[in-house]
Amino acid sequence: MSSAGERSSVVRVVPPARPRKLAKVPFVELADGRLQGVVSSGSDIERVYVSSVETRSYAYACSTNNNRPCGGARGGFCNHIRALVNESVLQYGAERVARYLKAEPADGEPTAPGITATMTAARPGPAGGTAAAPVFSRFLHHLAYLELAPTTRPLPEMQWFPPTRAAA
Repeated sequence: MSSAGERSSVVRVVPPARPRKLAKVPFVELADGRLQGVVSSGSDIERVYVSSVETRSYAYACSTNNNRPCGGARGGFCNHIRALVNESVLQYGAERVARYLKAEPADGEPTAPGITATMTAARPGPAGGTAAAPVFSRFLHHLAYLELAPTTRPLPEMQWFPPTRAAA
């Protein structure tokens, strides 16, 4: 027997675990076997970093939107990756992030510092930077929706979704 979500083309949107501010980490996702997202630079308003941590191995990557490596990610997690973990916990909840990354702390309830400590204790190494381009592309795609005028009409790129009900 399948659930209602499996029989429907409409996916339930899960609200954030807690409200978060988007200025520092405007985009975060658990996808492609990684925690990944876009983190704003603390020193240059026009620069962002694409950061990621792989599930299980905790291999990390952090580079600018121009594919320049992060200076702080040499030999360990930089502040961008730490901010990404913190915001992912706000977005998805600590339990879900820890379970996804396979970084459940041995001593009780997971927290952002506990998840980071568990991953750091494994002494992860740097990952290849292959995730940066698709992650940044998805971020830009999401930003494009903010520029659209509010409407109840279907978006051309979403027309393959069957209608679920008439707009009022």
